[in-house]
Amino acid sequence: MKKQSIYYIEDEPYLGKIVKETLEKEGYEVVWETDGAKVLNRLHHWNPDICVLDIMLPNLDGYTLCREIKKMKPGLPVIFLTAKIETSDLVKGFEAGGNDYMRKPFSIEELMVRIEYHAKSSAAQEEEEKLEDEIQIGKYRLKRGSYELTTPTDLIRLSNRDMEVLDTLARNRNHVTERKELLMKVWGDDSYFNSRTLDVYIRKLRKHFREDTRIEIVTLKGKGYLFRVPELSH
Repeated sequence: MKKQSIYYIEDEPYLGKIVKETLEKEGYEVVWETDGAKVLNRLHHWNPDICVLDIMLPNLDGYTLCREIKKMKPGLPVIFLTAKIETSDLVKGFEAGGNDYMRKPFSIEELMVRIEYHAKSSAAQEEEEKLEDEIQIGKYRLKRGSYELTTPTDLIRLSNRDMEVLDTLARNRNHVTERKELLMKVWGDDSYFNSRTLDVYIRKLRKHFREDTRIEIVTLKGKGYLFRVPELSH
């Protein structure tokens, strides 16, 4: 199986060297950058499969860099690496557009598992988007390919995680989507932290849809969610 191309941004020389060499021995293509300010220029002419990004970087922090990366390449999965341990930091990372979050010190084996998971999920999502790019949700229009939600008065640019959560609910509209099913599909596990993070995304999506009062994301305690939509046609 073809291994993935990885854009690895890490300013710790010793750690960066070990991670790069280990991943390359496993067959990955790895480009290692130490300065966050230099990352965006390379992305203008390169499409990696995944980005592994440290948060504490010189010149441009990981949160800001992730937001800029997602503007350029909305579908590029980003895995944050960080020594930060506060829940607020993790939530901040996801809100910046990150797809996953690993605390230092971390296992290279676990990192590889997460790389493969997110790369496969991204590839599968791209394939689905080719088949069905735009859908109508009440007064809204969702464009999967460009991560855009057009409202009656505005255009909302969605993060990759926003899209994954919304797309899962939209595909199962007017039916119950079990909470565990949603967590496993979007995050790959149903841990307590991911469950709390899902709540953040659900609240955000409810705000996005407030211009059409017929649309509801109903929480069914102990079960999951009902994405109630008056009509949705392709």
